[in-house]
Amino acid sequence: MNISVIGSGYVGLVTGAVFSDMGNDVICVDIDESRVRMLQGGECPIYEPRLPEMIAHNRREGRLEFTTSTAFAVRRSEIVFICVGTPPKEDGRTDLSYVEAAAQDIAGALNGPKIIVTKSTVPVGTGDFVRKIIEAHRHDGTPFEVVSNPEFLREGQAIRDTLQPDRIVIGTSSEAAAARLSELYRPIERPILITDMHSAEIIKYASNAFLATKISFINSVANLCERAGADVKAVTKGIGADARIGPAFLEAGLGYGGSCFPKDVDSLMYTSREFGTPFEILKSVAAENDSRVPRFAQRIVERLGTGAPAPLAGRRIAILGLAFKPDTDDMREAKSVEICSRLRQAGASLRTYDPVATEKARPLIGEENVEYCRNAYEAAQGADAAVIVTEWREFIQLNLARLRDAMSQPIIFDGRNIYTPAQVAAAGIEYHSIGRPSVGPRET
Repeated sequence: MNISVIGSGYVGLVTGAVFSDMGNDVICVDIDESRVRMLQGGECPIYEPRLPEMIAHNRREGRLEFTTSTAFAVRRSEIVFICVGTPPKEDGRTDLSYVEAAAQDIAGALNGPKIIVTKSTVPVGTGDFVRKIIEAHRHDGTPFEVVSNPEFLREGQAIRDTLQPDRIVIGTSSEAAAARLSELYRPIERPILITDMHSAEIIKYASNAFLATKISFINSVANLCERAGADVKAVTKGIGADARIGPAFLEAGLGYGGSCFPKDVDSLMYTSREFGTPFEILKSVAAENDSRVPRFAQRIVERLGTGAPAPLAGRRIAILGLAFKPDTDDMREAKSVEICSRLRQAGASLRTYDPVATEKARPLIGEENVEYCRNAYEAAQGADAAVIVTEWREFIQLNLARLRDAMSQPIIFDGRNIYTPAQVAAAGIEYHSIGRPSVGPRET
């Protein structure tokens, strides 16, 4: 099939690369000329395992190209995917200005029947909004259909999630459009759920909000475990073994971040209020998530602090992990930004390291009282404590004895529970984790 993808950000690039790899001819569009030049030159602007290789292969095969011209792409396509950004506004609403601009550009380029597919995460009713814009701006009565086909990608596993999704959701009232989209997805042989458009739009938000709820729930359990002397890992194993609950997204830690969960929770709360059905449970979900970093930072201050107004003055702290999760360089809503800010405000100097996200982190974290290091051991050199922020695999495999010897004080604050307490204590390191008793040379 001939496909165009409007928006060459994270979702758009993955979508375009995978569809081209399935044998389709794909044109990806972006208004950012520098990004398009980078892609045309063989560079991938984001870090995602397997994506650069897939893009390069399909460019060589002539199935994937990049342009700044929406008109060029739309006129050569049967199916047009809208994969533009939908950032949050301050009040929780979703900014649909990029969707609106894309719909106007598509309308002006219509030269035959098209299927317009919204893959961006958008609130319920956006498909109707897109339809009205295209109807208002098309030059004649060229027929088109609007379909909702939400993505369910996890950064770091996006290629796998696209090729092996739990389900494919297609929201449309057109049997012909549903059949054509089903044919596009047929090669990956995964369950397809065909619904009305409004239901498809809600499915995406409801899915992410439910997963965010699981994360905040287990973090609240972790708070209780810390006070009661229980082990949240054991509790998680016990409740996750129940088939009705499952273990996924039940890892206690610093809370959810990234480009999806925070804004999707806020958007669903806003949309629910607009429809007169306030989503009260999500207020607690968001509040618990907002409390994670302040609570964790306070534990560091209480252990290392020497008194107000700058309790960490003179302290050097290693920050291990800057990206919001492993296997990505995405810094959107990354917990490292808030942690670094709070520790510096308390007077600490920081030595940071991340395997891939350092350059994207610099403008967000800044340079004052911050050193960006080449590896975890360099970051730990002379540190009064090391803080695990992102659960990169290389951190799990660190030589703890070497880490201990590099530090001024062998203390680890583990925001992701990547170690067992016994493992760290055996290495002679004081260890503070989430939802578990502290152990080591000096217990607190």
